[in-house]
Amino acid sequence: MLTLLGMPPVEHVKLAGELGCASISTGLTSFSLGPFGYPGFSLYPEWSLQTDPALRREMKAAMRDTGVHIALGEGFRVRPDADLRDQGADLDVMAELGVRRINAVSMERDIARTYDQLAILADMVIARGMQFLVEFAPPNAINSIASALAAVDHVGRARSRMQVDSMHFFRSGAQIEDLKALVAQNLIGYVQLCDAPLVSRERSYMQEAMFARMVPGTGELPLHAFVAALPADVEIGLEVPMIADLQAGMSPHDHAARVVAAARVIVPH
Repeated sequence: MLTLLGMPPVEHVKLAGELGCASISTGLTSFSLGPFGYPGFSLYPEWSLQTDPALRREMKAAMRDTGVHIALGEGFRVRPDADLRDQGADLDVMAELGVRRINAVSMERDIARTYDQLAILADMVIARGMQFLVEFAPPNAINSIASALAAVDHVGRARSRMQVDSMHFFRSGAQIEDLKALVAQNLIGYVQLCDAPLVSRERSYMQEAMFARMVPGTGELPLHAFVAALPADVEIGLEVPMIADLQAGMSPHDHAARVVAAARVIVPH
């Protein structure tokens, strides 16, 4: 979803099918770029899978027609001012759409509350027949393999696994041997692939993560070694937002096509 900056879901599914991809990730609504420093820039009309049953029907039909599924449901986060118990209706929609996994991050600095909220969300996700994942990223409350592992242990290893993002992984200081250790413990549930400099050149980590990643193979991350260490059956998503190129006139279709082509050089298929 972030690669395409929130492309409407039916269009997203059809593009994935056209490019020969097995799956997409998605949240339930479009998102405005204005609050992130891009006022007036929009690629798409607003949409909502939460409130639009007709759109959900179209989405399910598009997935049947293309064979594309939703590998990852996004948009779930622990926040100081919110309780994840209130997101049951969102999880119901995700389950209705056949989402296989739900990912969660945390912006809550009270780490004990973070872990308790994740355990609550895991119960809700599992009750709806989906898998539950925890993601770590350097700016977040869960910011390393160690803190993600503590979260998984709190939730229960039989009930939770990790999502591993290549940029966050290496920027957190992790190495290929750390990845192999996670694989040996069967702790990796989903992977997101992108490239980046080893050391950030941006003023804001999150601004880079959301809008300025790099096409696989064009940065400094050891992606060949990273992919080689992964389980052969792990599902890999592509998270490569590059807003500057889209602002300059590259179509979302052409951007997605080049990202997929570059990933296929790295990922056996």
